[in-house]
Amino acid sequence: MGVPRQHTFGDYPKPAILWTVLFVILSFLSDLSYSGEVVDKHDLDFHAGNVPCPKKWITEPYFEIFDSLLDSHFQDFKERTLSRCSCKPLRDTQTTELKLSGLERRLVGEGSHRQLSSSVRISVNPPTHPCEVIIIERLPSGIFADPFELQHLVQRGAFNDVAVLGDTDLELPTVRSNRTVVEIHMDVGPNSFSRHKDGQKINLHIPLHVRYPPLHESGYTKVVFGDPDIFARCSIDGRPIDETCLSTVTRDNAESSLSSVAWEVPSGIEMHAGVVSSVTFLSATVSAMIIILASIFHSDAKSCKNLKA
Repeated sequence: MGVPRQHTFGDYPKPAILWTVLFVILSFLSDLSYSGEVVDKHDLDFHAGNVPCPKKWITEPYFEIFDSLLDSHFQDFKERTLSRCSCKPLRDTQTTELKLSGLERRLVGEGSHRQLSSSVRISVNPPTHPCEVIIIERLPSGIFADPFELQHLVQRGAFNDVAVLGDTDLELPTVRSNRTVVEIHMDVGPNSFSRHKDGQKINLHIPLHVRYPPLHESGYTKVVFGDPDIFARCSIDGRPIDETCLSTVTRDNAESSLSSVAWEVPSGIEMHAGVVSSVTFLSATVSAMIIILASIFHSDAKSCKNLKA
């Protein structure tokens, strides 16, 4: 009985090897040129009336309607969907009204891992109903928050609860990712706030990270943070304990930080892209050819050795 022959890479047809290597190279180039375009699934006008008032995460219905976060769509979502859960019809006697009296924001730290520090002052009398303040950070493109890192802050008592919604894939570069939302819940009460002459003060520190940015001619990409969306969710007199209404914490001549919060993220220089791509393609091609030739010569040498034997 003969010994079964062990197949080597060189035993396979050479055209098949060449086509396999070509496929790998083309796949590599297609990854480099991926645009990351996302198309929305639904139309907000059609679905706004069918979305129930969210029981916990108020931004969750948005991502059931849309695939990506756009500021214009989110504004429509607030006006057409969240407005149906508003406290306005009950505001006279049954709810507590909160006003935003001050907002200060800055970035803390250096490098690709920083903290967004926010100081929010809210004017409110001692609440007559159980309420919680909901702060929504719409992170700009290229910035993400780690859900597991935020959950550790919840366990340490920094927040009552927190969620990251939207694109939570932490490994994607900016061009292949969508924006995310950080939704923070905090109870209104003496245990959660420090007294301030202009109201009650909330201090937030959200750890943030940078994705790989797209190319830019200056070698830096400027990322600008907008103001957060702030809501209050309060219980309603004479209603079941789990029934609440939602109101927007509006500005009461609120003072904001004088300059916008911006993060300059280092990126590749655009004018170097052609050289880098050419060198990368050439290196990949030469490496693939060396592997193919080494396999072919190794197979031929082994065949000659077997014939002599």
